Amino acid sequence: MQTQVSPSIVPARLRTGDTLRAIAPSCSRTFVLEFDNRKWINERFAAMGLKQEFGKHVDENDSFDSSPISSRIADMHAAFADPSVAGIISVIGGFNSNELLPHLDWELIAANPKVFCGYSDFTALANAVHAKTGLVTYVGAHWSSFGMRDHFEPTGQWFQTATHEHSWSIEHTSEFTDDLWFMDQDHRTVHTTEGPWVLTPGTATGKVIGGNLGTLHLLQGTEFMPSLDGTILFIEEDSSEDIHEVARKLASILQSPAGALITGLAIGRFQLESGITRSLLEQVIAKHPILQRIPVVANLDFGHTSPMFTLPIGGYAALSSNNGSVQLRFAHEQEQLG
Repeated sequence: MQTQVSPSIVPARLRTGDTLRAIAPSCSRTFVLEFDNRKWINERFAAMGLKQEFGKHVDENDSFDSSPISSRIADMHAAFADPSVAGIISVIGGFNSNELLPHLDWELIAANPKVFCGYSDFTALANAVHAKTGLVTYVGAHWSSFGMRDHFEPTGQWFQTATHEHSWSIEHTSEFTDDLWFMDQDHRTVHTTEGPWVLTPGTATGKVIGGNLGTLHLLQGTEFMPSLDGTILFIEEDSSEDIHEVARKLASILQSPAGALITGLAIGRFQLESGITRSLLEQVIAKHPILQRIPVVANLDFGHTSPMFTLPIGGYAALSSNNGSVQLRFAHEQEQLG
């Protein structure tokens, strides 16, 4: 079952002096504080002119490095209900944010639209909130992401643009990092990248849906799965998933209701440990006739490597993959794509 609320609700743009509240819908903040990088987090939020607050229960920690459902729900509802809070950001990812979905007050969320951002496991919340309320949400940096001392930009710039502007373009980078940076900020490796891979050329516009593939896959068959009709599907995966897992989950998504009605497929950069190469991915794409008819691009700057651009879930994208290059533009309303 899929559900879609229309039209989209665009949250107010963040401005200097606004308050951003960090909550822990998955892992507790205690996991983050073990490697204390708050100095750089504080500096970056100050540079954006944003004030920080934290949910009451962000440091609760149980056997799953998380907290009870009731605590996580309380923090999420409190953040949406508080008129002094302009935006909500996840502390970090994890494994269990989908546990919250049956307990959320959708009317409360819809009545109090605001910036709502995170990535990885947050994919479940970002897509479900959009499906149930129409609110444009964001798959982008966590609160903890801002603690990366070096090689953080343009992640921060992309977050600021997505949450402060109405439309923006992506300039692809030539370098990336793929490491447990929070454990050792002094010894890091920078890798070069050949840029986006054009697997099927073409152009498309559509609503943005997606994020982490394995997490989006959890929503299938539930009332929390957004419709894929007329969407550009954005997917990425972390190093725990190899090409076999990516291939079968992608096939499952394409077989879902309206899966054959997507207008484009955009795939984020895979972590090096996954072993996923362009050749393997091309073979997977070749299995699906629909992916020969719509533009398919990969090795984009989003996912579990850095830098990472911010996706507006429920917003719109214009994708062009002609002549061996990739142009990508986002907007909150389709008419803003230009």
